[in-house]
Amino acid sequence: MIDLKRNSKKEPVKATGVRSRETSSYTPNQRTDFKISRGRFSNFLTCQRCFYLDRVKGLDAPGTPGWTLNETTDLLLKKEFDHCREQQIPHRLFAANGLSHVVPFDHQEMDRWRDSLHHGLMLRHKNTSIILTGGVDDIWQDTITKKLIVVDYKSQAKNGRLDKQDYLDDPYHDGYKIQMDFYAYLLSGMGFDVHPTSYFLVCNAKRDDDGFHKRMNFDEYLVPYNWNSDWIESKIDEMVALMNQHQIPEPNECCKNCAYSEQYAKAIHQDEIKQGQSLQGTLF
Repeated sequence: MIDLKRNSKKEPVKATGVRSRETSSYTPNQRTDFKISRGRFSNFLTCQRCFYLDRVKGLDAPGTPGWTLNETTDLLLKKEFDHCREQQIPHRLFAANGLSHVVPFDHQEMDRWRDSLHHGLMLRHKNTSIILTGGVDDIWQDTITKKLIVVDYKSQAKNGRLDKQDYLDDPYHDGYKIQMDFYAYLLSGMGFDVHPTSYFLVCNAKRDDDGFHKRMNFDEYLVPYNWNSDWIESKIDEMVALMNQHQIPEPNECCKNCAYSEQYAKAIHQDEIKQGQSLQGTLF
């Protein structure tokens, strides 16, 4: 998409292509704390060049519109679960899924842990200046074992019933599983005992209704996922090492952002050559 930079009054302003706040970019081997979110870590796994240009070089990539309908689903779900959290009772979905012994986790930091923009779960990586963060959708607790259960809300609109194994096997959902692994890694690092099974609460909008009628109906599914964080620490080590180097890494050959940037530069360069040749012929 084509994205126009706007100020706080939503007026178009000059786009520079770089972020204005120096603290939003990392200087190799810096000693002051620097936050890396779950989303940025996923970017590192996807394309090291794009990640480096973003976090170290401070490039300001074009944005995308907010997912307001998905955000609204999340907001309303959080209200439901917060009611159960206050009462310390199981949510209406739990009994049908064999989770009558589970309640939403009641902790004074819950609102901060869910605030991905300003706080989230936080964990310092070893003895570095890197603070790993992640805004979790919810955390439940097994009342028998006291273990914490990581939960992520997902909204979608697909025909038919959701097959839970197909949902997990979908390549486009690999990022979802990375998300769960990362949250479990943070919680475990913060000293909490995390249940080996996490859950995706998937809300699937029904497309076979006879009309809109001012409402949208959803089917709800709890998709269990056995998270695995064994691989994360070594990848974070690689990420930190990359951030501390001065050389821009090679692109991922499958990265559409890198490919677009290369073709964009080639197109501009070719036009400049043609213009230069034309001017040279005219002048001489």
